[in-house]
Amino acid sequence: MTTQSAERQERIEIFDTTLRDGLQVEGVTATVDDKLRIAEQLDYLGVDFIEGGWPGANPKDIEFFQRAANELNLSASTFVAFGSTRRPKGKVDDDPTLRNLLDAGTGAVCIVAKSWDYHVTEALQTTLDEGESMIADSVAFLRANDRRVLVDMEHFFDGFKHNPEFAFRALEAAIVKGASHVVLCDTNGGSLPHEVEHIVAQVKAHIGDDAIIGIHCHDDTGCAVANSMAAVRAGARHVQGTLNGLGERTGNTNLTTVIPNLALKQNFLCLPDGRMSRLTEVSHRVAETLNRAVNPQAPYVGSSAFAHKAGLHVSAIARARDAYEHVDPVAVGNGTRFVVSEMAGRATIQIKAEQLGIELDGPAINNVIDDLKRLEHEGYQFEAADASLELLMRRATGWEQSYFSVESMRVITDETADAPFNTEATVKVWVDGERYVHTAEGNGPVNAIDTALRRAVGGHYPQLEQVHLTDYKVRILDGGEATGAVTRVLITATDGRTDWTTIGVSPNIIEASWRALSESIVYGLLRG
Repeated sequence: MTTQSAERQERIEIFDTTLRDGLQVEGVTATVDDKLRIAEQLDYLGVDFIEGGWPGANPKDIEFFQRAANELNLSASTFVAFGSTRRPKGKVDDDPTLRNLLDAGTGAVCIVAKSWDYHVTEALQTTLDEGESMIADSVAFLRANDRRVLVDMEHFFDGFKHNPEFAFRALEAAIVKGASHVVLCDTNGGSLPHEVEHIVAQVKAHIGDDAIIGIHCHDDTGCAVANSMAAVRAGARHVQGTLNGLGERTGNTNLTTVIPNLALKQNFLCLPDGRMSRLTEVSHRVAETLNRAVNPQAPYVGSSAFAHKAGLHVSAIARARDAYEHVDPVAVGNGTRFVVSEMAGRATIQIKAEQLGIELDGPAINNVIDDLKRLEHEGYQFEAADASLELLMRRATGWEQSYFSVESMRVITDETADAPFNTEATVKVWVDGERYVHTAEGNGPVNAIDTALRRAVGGHYPQLEQVHLTDYKVRILDGGEATGAVTRVLITATDGRTDWTTIGVSPNIIEASWRALSESIVYGLLRG
């Protein structure tokens, strides 16, 4: 397991662009309130810079910068407005983008500049001399207005490969006029680590310490994190990226990966003391705000990042916690999970039972293993259904739930003029020796069954009022069987303190839903 040495740590600045680049990913949008909450989370994490977007670009960003000035109280981060250089043949004094940058009132600004000659001559339809002047004039104007200026050199690596002389001219134009940072951008995301390291090393040799070299990578080759680390190895000391790697096309450098890679593997100081352990929490909070779940297998912060399923791994971890974990999960705010499946060995079952406070003897462990193999062959998947797994393990000890017993359950769906698809469920249950029959309507079979069951047992168990279903997922396991396919249903519920998931599998989707739902209710009662 990697540990940090006691030697003095060198600083790497972290620049987050989730609120601009991150929101360019398909299917993701954010309200002004969302952006404010995300900025607060980034400050809580402790990144050096938070890029807020283009002030004046649209009504949302106009409102965001206005509210940010009054509502954001950043303690660790510098708020940055983003824009571009002046227009070709234009004047800085009347350039609307530069004026908006000043009006945003941020102490630092980041402007994007063309550093590939092809873009200057073809996209901007101007000369290379004018392209150089656009950078120099814009930086000088912003510095004269007391702004700290970072310059994103767009398409720098492609430009350097094609015409290094102009790429250097673009850098010099920014540095001579007072830019504090020149950020080398792999805008098309097509560069590879050895290319990035070679080019950054040449830039470092050329400019020395006249400005901080930054790196901004897109992930079109899957190398954004590796490219960023290669740049740091060659002399970059400023890394730009987004939380969870969000971004246009295939995304940007994932800060939740590159930060711990640099800090825990190479002993750089990327966040204030004590903030690294907030990484997983912030990653998931930002994902929740944007309604885009964190990839379970994301390095460091994913729910599976330190999950162990194979019996061989678990037995080793039981004896030495670092046997199959490259860092301590606690360092990034995550934790070790032992996933129980048909691949599980005795050590896995025993450790999981201990975590749940369940005492399993040898025969009970064998029963659990046999049940897991049989049920997972039928289509169950207990690593996704923590509550159903706990109930299975409890039953292996001889425990049986005594809250209620089901006599029958029936669902009817009919069509009327007033309600084209009206669903009605009737459940007959026994509670404490008494028989209850209740019927309820719902906006679907699961809702109707849930309502009827709650009415039947709720009088005995008022704690069910605190239990609510929050998610319902259906997966067809063998699509080749068409309408006769086996269905897996996962239901997630909460009591306001804890979430849990249960599972049901059957060729009958109603039966699969009922199994998952009834176990969810039982687990809620067990917790209460």
